[in-house]
Amino acid sequence: MKFISNFFGAIGRYVQLMGKVFSRPEKFGLYYRRVLVEIEALGINSIPLVAIISVFIGAVIALQMAMSLESPFIPKYMIGYATRETMILEFSSTVIAIILAGKVGSNIASEIGTMRITEQIDALEIMGVNSASYLILPKVIATVLFFPLLALFSMMIGTMGGYLIAIFTGVVLPSEYIEGLHYCFVPFFISYSLIKMAVFAFLITSISAFYGYYAAGNSLEVGRASTRAVVTSSIAIMIFNLILTQLMLT
Repeated sequence: MKFISNFFGAIGRYVQLMGKVFSRPEKFGLYYRRVLVEIEALGINSIPLVAIISVFIGAVIALQMAMSLESPFIPKYMIGYATRETMILEFSSTVIAIILAGKVGSNIASEIGTMRITEQIDALEIMGVNSASYLILPKVIATVLFFPLLALFSMMIGTMGGYLIAIFTGVVLPSEYIEGLHYCFVPFFISYSLIKMAVFAFLITSISAFYGYYAAGNSLEVGRASTRAVVTSSIAIMIFNLILTQLMLT
């Protein structure tokens, strides 16, 4: 019973916080500048991590498919097809989102949590500033706008990783790999993946900010809040991945 009470209490506080976050900003120019700063901090700085992971995963998928498709009745271009579908439908949205939950989510929770325990948030409230909107809204806008671009970037880099494996190992001819990338392409899958990533971006940012905003105590509590933010964000991503897939692909 205590777990259920705590769960619904947290949901209630989360909804209240989001109500404060999405209240009308006082100065749109200030928020615009903060959004640009957050795009660089949370989005652009994540590009190297996304690129490294995506290129190796694309290469591994192509290698594994090449080892699995040993039957002469299965054309080799299916390696490119499988790599493309895996990157677009799941990896570049769901898996990348979970990775970003660890990198970006922990950063947001620790940053806002540190501001809470050092009373910087209290100082903003005393000055009449809506601290929730000022601190969280630019982060939400930045991630919702930029994370889908990271997903698109991951798709391109991942399929390129498979192509590089085709060139350097010869498990499939590059021309056959390219043929597989074009085989039965469904443009809606791109839209589906980008919509998922936008939803995941909101979940990562808002949940992480929630745990940081309500952090209390000392630096150890900030660390615990950061851990809870990453775990909860990852669970929420998996739940909404199932829901969105059911709604959009069935």
